[in-house]
Amino acid sequence: MTAPLYNAEILRLTTAISHDQRLADPMASVEKRSPICGSRVTVDVNLDEAGRVSELGMLVRACALGQASAALLSQHVVGRSVGELTAAQEALTAWLAAGQGDAPDWPGLHVFSPALAYTARHPSIRLAFEAAAEAAKQAAAKGPR
Repeated sequence: MTAPLYNAEILRLTTAISHDQRLADPMASVEKRSPICGSRVTVDVNLDEAGRVSELGMLVRACALGQASAALLSQHVVGRSVGELTAAQEALTAWLAAGQGDAPDWPGLHVFSPALAYTARHPSIRLAFEAAAEAAKQAAAKGPR
């Protein structure tokens, strides 16, 4: 028997998005949108001198899966490097595309295991991670303030 797509943990995460306010003066901002469902996530990032995320701001207008993914990102992103965010985004994308295997090494991503078979749902799950990785790259390219 397969687990339900919208399980209790995913629904709980929809109300657990930290950093849910936009930053006043971010080093970089990126908006990503899923053309399939219209989910949209905007991520603002500030990096410290070591190139690690020091502040995150988000605006999330997404389905339950997109909200849950944004919550998992927001809970564990501060202190992460650009490389770590890029690796997490790439691992999430590869795992969803493979449709099987163990979840990537980011806390909580296993909750999306039931969604592996629903390829139309994958873009909304990837939104926050794609936006954060791209924003961090842009902020790093600008250099320290």
